[in-house]
Amino acid sequence: MPAENATPSRLLDPAALMRIRSLEMRARIVVEGFWSGIHRSPYHGFSAEFSEYRQYAPGDDVRHIDWRVFARSDRYFIKKFEDETNLRCQLLVDGSRSMMYGSDPAVTKHHYAATLAATLACFLSRQGDAVGVTRFDDKVRDYLPPRNRPGHLRRLMLALEKPPEGRTTDLGGPLERVAQMHGRRGMFILLTDLLAPLDILESRLGFLRARGHEVLVFQILDPRELDFGFEDAAQFTDLESGRQQFIDPEEARAAYRQRLEAHLATAGAICQRAGIDYYLSPTDRPLDLALFDLLTSRSHRAARPSRRNANLGKAS
Repeated sequence: MPAENATPSRLLDPAALMRIRSLEMRARIVVEGFWSGIHRSPYHGFSAEFSEYRQYAPGDDVRHIDWRVFARSDRYFIKKFEDETNLRCQLLVDGSRSMMYGSDPAVTKHHYAATLAATLACFLSRQGDAVGVTRFDDKVRDYLPPRNRPGHLRRLMLALEKPPEGRTTDLGGPLERVAQMHGRRGMFILLTDLLAPLDILESRLGFLRARGHEVLVFQILDPRELDFGFEDAAQFTDLESGRQQFIDPEEARAAYRQRLEAHLATAGAICQRAGIDYYLSPTDRPLDLALFDLLTSRSHRAARPSRRNANLGKAS
Protein backbone atom coordinates (compact mmCIF):
# COMPACT_ATOMS: atom_id res chain seq x y z
CA MET A 1 0.00 0.00 0.00
CA PRO A 2 1.62 3.34 -0.98
CA ALA A 3 0.74 5.04 2.30
CA GLU A 4 2.76 2.48 4.24
CA ASN A 5 5.87 3.29 2.25
CA ALA A 6 5.27 7.03 2.40
CA THR A 7 5.80 7.52 6.12
CA PRO A 8 7.91 4.70 7.58
CA SER A 9 9.95 6.95 9.87
CA ARG A 10 7.00 8.09 11.96
CA LEU A 11 5.25 4.78 12.59
CA LEU A 12 5.10 3.76 16.22
CA ASP A 13 6.29 0.36 17.36
CA PRO A 14 3.32 -1.31 19.13
CA ALA A 15 5.70 -2.78 21.73
CA ALA A 16 6.83 0.72 22.70
CA LEU A 17 3.31 2.10 22.56
CA MET A 18 1.94 -0.56 24.93
CA ARG A 19 4.30 0.64 27.66
CA ILE A 20 1.91 3.57 28.09
CA ARG A 21 -0.63 2.39 30.65
CA SER A 22 -3.46 4.73 29.66
CA LEU A 23 -5.48 3.32 26.75
CA GLU A 24 -6.85 6.75 25.89
CA MET A 25 -3.35 8.24 25.85
CA ARG A 26 -2.13 5.49 23.50
CA ALA A 27 -5.02 6.19 21.15
CA ARG A 28 -4.38 9.94 21.17
CA ILE A 29 -0.69 9.45 20.43
CA VAL A 30 -1.52 7.30 17.41
CA VAL A 31 -4.07 9.79 16.10
CA GLU A 32 -1.72 12.76 16.58
CA GLY A 33 1.05 10.87 14.83
CA PHE A 34 -1.31 10.06 12.00
CA TRP A 35 -2.30 13.72 11.54
CA SER A 36 1.35 14.75 11.64
CA GLY A 37 2.25 12.16 9.02
CA ILE A 38 -0.63 13.24 6.79
CA HIS A 39 0.70 16.81 6.88
CA ARG A 40 4.24 15.78 5.98
CA SER A 41 3.37 13.19 3.34
CA PRO A 42 2.15 13.53 -0.27
CA TYR A 43 -1.21 12.34 1.05
CA HIS A 44 -1.81 15.38 3.26
CA GLY A 45 -5.13 16.11 1.58
CA PHE A 46 -6.27 12.49 1.59
CA SER A 47 -8.05 12.66 4.93
CA ALA A 48 -10.43 15.28 3.59
CA GLU A 49 -11.94 12.63 1.33
CA PHE A 50 -13.50 11.18 4.45
CA SER A 51 -17.07 12.07 5.32
CA GLU A 52 -16.50 14.67 8.03
CA TYR A 53 -15.24 17.56 5.85
CA ARG A 54 -16.02 18.99 2.46
CA GLN A 55 -13.85 21.33 0.45
CA TYR A 56 -14.65 25.04 0.63
CA ALA A 57 -16.66 26.36 -2.31
CA PRO A 58 -17.37 29.99 -3.29
CA GLY A 59 -20.44 31.16 -1.41
CA ASP A 60 -19.76 29.11 1.73
CA ASP A 61 -19.71 31.05 4.98
CA VAL A 62 -16.03 31.62 5.84
CA ARG A 63 -16.96 31.42 9.53
CA HIS A 64 -17.37 27.67 9.07
CA ILE A 65 -13.83 27.07 7.77
CA ASP A 66 -11.93 24.67 10.02
CA TRP A 67 -8.67 26.54 10.56
CA ARG A 68 -7.01 23.61 12.31
CA VAL A 69 -7.42 21.52 9.19
CA PHE A 70 -6.11 24.45 7.14
CA ALA A 71 -3.01 24.59 9.36
CA ARG A 72 -2.38 20.90 8.73
CA SER A 73 -3.17 20.73 5.03
CA ASP A 74 -2.88 24.28 3.61
CA ARG A 75 -6.35 23.80 2.13
CA TYR A 76 -9.73 25.22 3.05
CA PHE A 77 -12.33 22.78 4.30
CA ILE A 78 -15.77 23.26 5.80
CA LYS A 79 -16.62 21.16 8.84
CA LYS A 80 -19.82 19.31 8.11
CA PHE A 81 -22.72 19.93 10.44
CA GLU A 82 -24.35 17.07 12.33
CA ASP A 83 -27.17 16.81 9.81
CA GLU A 84 -24.61 16.50 7.00
CA THR A 85 -22.67 13.69 8.66
CA ASN A 86 -24.39 10.32 8.61
CA LEU A 87 -21.60 8.10 9.87
CA ARG A 88 -22.54 6.01 12.87
CA CYS A 89 -19.81 3.47 13.65
CA GLN A 90 -20.09 0.42 15.89
CA LEU A 91 -16.82 -1.23 16.92
CA LEU A 92 -17.23 -4.99 17.45
CA VAL A 93 -14.39 -6.25 19.65
CA ASP A 94 -13.67 -9.92 20.33
CA GLY A 95 -13.57 -10.57 24.08
CA SER A 96 -12.83 -14.28 24.01
CA ARG A 97 -9.85 -15.71 25.89
CA SER A 98 -7.95 -16.53 22.71
CA MET A 99 -7.34 -12.77 22.49
CA MET A 100 -5.18 -13.00 25.64
CA TYR A 101 -2.34 -14.61 23.71
CA GLY A 102 0.83 -12.67 22.97
CA SER A 103 4.33 -13.92 22.21
CA ASP A 104 5.29 -10.62 23.84
CA PRO A 105 3.19 -10.50 27.04
CA ALA A 106 3.03 -6.69 26.76
CA VAL A 107 1.43 -6.89 23.30
CA THR A 108 -1.34 -9.45 23.46
CA LYS A 109 -4.04 -9.56 20.82
CA HIS A 110 -6.38 -8.06 23.41
CA HIS A 111 -4.04 -5.12 24.05
CA TYR A 112 -3.65 -4.55 20.34
CA ALA A 113 -7.37 -4.83 19.55
CA ALA A 114 -8.34 -2.53 22.42
CA THR A 115 -5.78 0.06 21.37
CA LEU A 116 -6.84 -0.17 17.73
CA ALA A 117 -10.51 0.20 18.69
CA ALA A 118 -9.68 3.14 20.97
CA THR A 119 -7.67 4.77 18.17
CA LEU A 120 -10.52 4.43 15.69
CA ALA A 121 -13.00 5.76 18.28
CA CYS A 122 -10.78 8.72 19.10
CA PHE A 123 -10.25 9.54 15.43
CA LEU A 124 -13.92 9.30 14.47
CA SER A 125 -15.07 11.23 17.54
CA ARG A 126 -12.76 14.07 16.65
CA GLN A 127 -14.45 14.25 13.28
CA GLY A 128 -17.85 14.61 14.90
CA ASP A 129 -19.02 11.08 14.11
CA ALA A 130 -20.95 8.85 16.48
CA VAL A 131 -19.06 5.80 17.77
CA GLY A 132 -20.20 2.84 19.86
CA VAL A 133 -18.61 -0.39 21.02
CA THR A 134 -19.75 -3.98 21.43
CA ARG A 135 -17.64 -6.54 23.29
CA PHE A 136 -18.54 -10.15 22.58
CA ASP A 137 -17.44 -13.76 22.86
CA ASP A 138 -20.24 -16.29 22.34
CA LYS A 139 -22.72 -13.55 23.22
CA VAL A 140 -22.80 -9.77 23.55
CA ARG A 141 -21.13 -8.80 26.85
CA ASP A 142 -21.02 -5.01 26.65
CA TYR A 143 -22.93 -2.69 24.37
CA LEU A 144 -22.64 1.08 24.06
CA PRO A 145 -24.62 2.58 21.15
CA PRO A 146 -23.02 5.14 18.82
CA ARG A 147 -22.89 8.58 20.42
CA ASN A 148 -20.87 11.75 20.13
CA ARG A 149 -21.27 13.67 23.34
CA PRO A 150 -19.12 14.69 26.34
CA GLY A 151 -18.06 11.72 28.44
CA HIS A 152 -19.04 9.07 25.88
CA LEU A 153 -15.48 8.46 24.65
CA ARG A 154 -14.35 7.83 28.21
CA ARG A 155 -17.11 5.24 28.65
CA LEU A 156 -15.87 3.50 25.49
CA MET A 157 -12.33 3.39 26.88
CA LEU A 158 -13.52 1.82 30.13
CA ALA A 159 -15.40 -0.88 28.22
CA LEU A 160 -12.39 -1.63 26.02
CA GLU A 161 -10.08 -1.99 29.02
CA LYS A 162 -12.03 -4.96 30.37
CA PRO A 163 -10.06 -8.23 30.09
CA PRO A 164 -11.24 -11.06 27.80
CA GLU A 165 -13.24 -13.66 29.70
CA GLY A 166 -15.23 -15.65 27.14
CA ARG A 167 -14.28 -19.30 26.81
CA THR A 168 -15.60 -19.61 23.27
CA THR A 169 -15.99 -17.40 20.23
CA ASP A 170 -19.28 -17.40 18.35
CA LEU A 171 -19.35 -14.80 15.59
CA GLY A 172 -22.84 -15.69 14.44
CA GLY A 173 -24.97 -14.85 17.47
CA PRO A 174 -23.38 -11.51 18.39
CA LEU A 175 -23.33 -10.27 14.77
CA GLU A 176 -26.98 -11.14 14.35
CA ARG A 177 -27.90 -9.47 17.65
CA VAL A 178 -26.04 -6.25 16.85
CA ALA A 179 -27.54 -6.07 13.36
CA GLN A 180 -31.01 -6.26 14.88
CA MET A 181 -30.24 -3.33 17.18
CA HIS A 182 -29.15 -1.02 14.37
CA GLY A 183 -31.90 0.12 12.05
CA ARG A 184 -30.10 3.16 10.63
CA ARG A 185 -27.32 2.63 8.12
CA GLY A 186 -23.85 2.88 9.52
CA MET A 187 -20.43 1.29 9.68
CA PHE A 188 -19.42 -1.84 11.56
CA ILE A 189 -15.75 -2.55 12.27
CA LEU A 190 -15.03 -6.09 13.46
CA LEU A 191 -11.80 -6.64 15.41
CA THR A 192 -11.13 -10.32 16.08
CA ASP A 193 -8.60 -13.08 15.58
CA LEU A 194 -11.27 -15.03 13.65
CA LEU A 195 -10.03 -18.23 15.27
CA ALA A 196 -13.47 -19.78 15.12
CA PRO A 197 -15.47 -21.78 12.59
CA LEU A 198 -16.27 -19.60 9.59
CA ASP A 199 -19.29 -21.50 8.28
CA ILE A 200 -21.87 -18.92 9.39
CA LEU A 201 -19.65 -15.85 9.07
CA GLU A 202 -20.64 -15.23 5.46
CA SER A 203 -24.38 -15.20 6.15
CA ARG A 204 -24.02 -12.85 9.14
CA LEU A 205 -21.74 -10.41 7.36
CA GLY A 206 -23.94 -10.63 4.29
CA PHE A 207 -26.94 -9.76 6.47
CA LEU A 208 -25.20 -6.57 7.63
CA ARG A 209 -24.34 -5.62 4.07
CA ALA A 210 -27.88 -6.35 2.88
CA ARG A 211 -29.15 -3.83 5.43
CA GLY A 212 -26.95 -1.18 3.83
CA HIS A 213 -24.16 -1.13 6.43
CA GLU A 214 -20.49 -0.68 5.57
CA VAL A 215 -18.35 -3.37 7.15
CA LEU A 216 -14.60 -3.62 7.77
CA VAL A 217 -12.85 -6.62 9.26
CA PHE A 218 -9.49 -6.47 11.02
CA GLN A 219 -8.16 -9.95 11.72
CA ILE A 220 -5.68 -9.62 14.56
CA LEU A 221 -3.04 -12.31 14.99
CA ASP A 222 0.25 -12.59 16.81
CA PRO A 223 3.33 -12.99 14.55
CA ARG A 224 4.00 -16.37 16.17
CA GLU A 225 0.52 -17.51 15.18
CA LEU A 226 1.31 -16.58 11.58
CA ASP A 227 4.72 -18.25 11.24
CA PHE A 228 4.57 -20.74 14.14
CA GLY A 229 8.10 -19.62 14.92
CA PHE A 230 8.47 -21.68 18.07
CA GLU A 231 11.71 -23.59 18.52
CA ASP A 232 11.40 -26.01 21.40
CA ALA A 233 8.93 -28.82 21.87
CA ALA A 234 6.54 -27.85 24.64
CA GLN A 235 3.10 -28.27 26.17
CA PHE A 236 0.68 -25.92 24.38
CA THR A 237 -2.54 -24.83 26.12
CA ASP A 238 -5.75 -23.72 24.42
CA LEU A 239 -6.66 -20.49 26.22
CA GLU A 240 -10.39 -21.01 25.70
CA SER A 241 -10.91 -24.71 26.35
CA GLY A 242 -7.89 -25.31 28.60
CA ARG A 243 -6.98 -28.39 26.55
CA GLN A 244 -3.25 -29.17 26.53
CA GLN A 245 -1.19 -30.88 23.86
CA PHE A 246 2.51 -31.62 23.57
CA ILE A 247 3.80 -30.32 20.22
CA ASP A 248 7.14 -30.44 18.46
CA PRO A 249 7.17 -27.24 16.33
CA GLU A 250 9.57 -28.68 13.77
CA GLU A 251 7.19 -31.53 13.00
CA ALA A 252 3.96 -29.50 13.21
CA ARG A 253 5.01 -26.27 11.46
CA ALA A 254 4.32 -27.21 7.84
CA ALA A 255 0.88 -28.66 8.50
CA TYR A 256 0.00 -25.74 10.80
CA ARG A 257 0.94 -23.14 8.21
CA GLN A 258 -1.00 -24.95 5.52
CA ARG A 259 -4.16 -25.02 7.65
CA LEU A 260 -3.74 -21.40 8.72
CA GLU A 261 -3.23 -20.20 5.14
CA ALA A 262 -6.41 -22.03 4.12
CA HIS A 263 -8.29 -20.42 7.03
CA LEU A 264 -7.02 -16.92 6.12
CA ALA A 265 -7.87 -17.46 2.46
CA THR A 266 -11.39 -18.53 3.39
CA ALA A 267 -11.88 -15.46 5.62
CA GLY A 268 -10.63 -13.17 2.86
CA ALA A 269 -12.84 -14.81 0.25
CA ILE A 270 -15.92 -14.54 2.47
CA CYS A 271 -15.33 -10.82 2.93
CA GLN A 272 -14.67 -10.27 -0.76
CA ARG A 273 -17.91 -11.98 -1.77
CA ALA A 274 -19.84 -9.86 0.72
CA GLY A 275 -18.25 -6.61 -0.47
CA ILE A 276 -16.36 -6.16 2.80
CA ASP A 277 -12.86 -4.76 3.21
CA TYR A 278 -10.63 -7.26 5.04
CA TYR A 279 -7.28 -6.46 6.65
CA LEU A 280 -4.87 -8.87 8.29
CA SER A 281 -3.30 -7.00 11.23
CA PRO A 282 -0.40 -8.71 13.01
CA THR A 283 0.22 -7.26 16.46
CA ASP A 284 3.57 -5.83 15.36
CA ARG A 285 1.92 -3.69 12.66
CA PRO A 286 1.86 0.06 13.47
CA LEU A 287 -1.64 1.00 14.50
CA ASP A 288 -1.85 4.23 12.54
CA LEU A 289 -1.81 2.19 9.35
CA ALA A 290 -5.31 1.07 10.33
CA LEU A 291 -6.40 4.69 9.96
CA PHE A 292 -5.09 4.62 6.40
CA ASP A 293 -7.06 1.40 5.92
CA LEU A 294 -10.20 3.10 7.21
CA LEU A 295 -9.79 6.14 4.99
CA THR A 296 -8.91 4.02 1.97
CA SER A 297 -12.02 1.93 2.47
CA ARG A 298 -14.23 5.00 2.85
CA SER A 299 -12.64 6.70 -0.14
CA HIS A 300 -13.08 3.68 -2.41
CA ARG A 301 -16.69 3.21 -1.35
CA ALA A 302 -17.45 6.89 -1.95
CA ALA A 303 -16.04 6.58 -5.47
CA ARG A 304 -18.19 3.56 -6.30
CA PRO A 305 -21.67 4.28 -7.68
CA SER A 306 -24.42 2.74 -5.61
CA ARG A 307 -26.12 -0.34 -7.03
CA ARG A 308 -29.32 1.67 -7.44
CA ASN A 309 -27.54 4.48 -9.30
CA ALA A 310 -25.73 2.00 -11.50
CA ASN A 311 -29.02 0.40 -12.47
CA LEU A 312 -30.54 3.81 -13.25
CA GLY A 313 -27.56 4.58 -15.44
CA LYS A 314 -28.08 1.37 -17.42
CA ALA A 315 -31.77 2.04 -17.79
CA SER A 316 -31.13 5.45 -19.29
